[in-house]
Amino acid sequence: MIKKMELKGAQKKVDEFIKQFEEGYWPPLTMLACIIEEVGEVAREINHEYGHKPKRNKEKLQLKLEMGDLLFAMICLANYAKIDLDDALGQTMQKYGVRDKDRWTPKKR
Repeated sequence: MIKKMELKGAQKKVDEFIKQFEEGYWPPLTMLACIIEEVGEVAREINHEYGHKPKRNKEKLQLKLEMGDLLFAMICLANYAKIDLDDALGQTMQKYGVRDKDRWTPKKR
C-alpha cells in the first residue's frame, strides 16, 4: 500500500492565489499551452546543466524555478478539472508498483 502524498495543501494555496483575481483560472487549452511552454523551459535548463549547451558565464541555472513554474501550471489544470493530485499520484504509484515491480534489479539491502 502506497502512503498518501500531501499535495492537497499546494492545491489549496494555488487555488487561493488564482481566486483573488477576477480572471480566475484560464481555459484548459490555454493552461495546457502554458504547461507545454514550462516543459520546454525545464528542458532548456536540463540541456544547460547536463547537456551540450552550457550557459554563458553570467547566466544562472534556473532548473529549480522552472520546475516550480511547471508544477504550478499542472496544479492549476488539476484544480480546474477538480482532480485531487494526492489521489492521482497515489493511483499512479500503485500502478507502477504492480506493473514495474519486476522490471528492474532491486538494490541489495
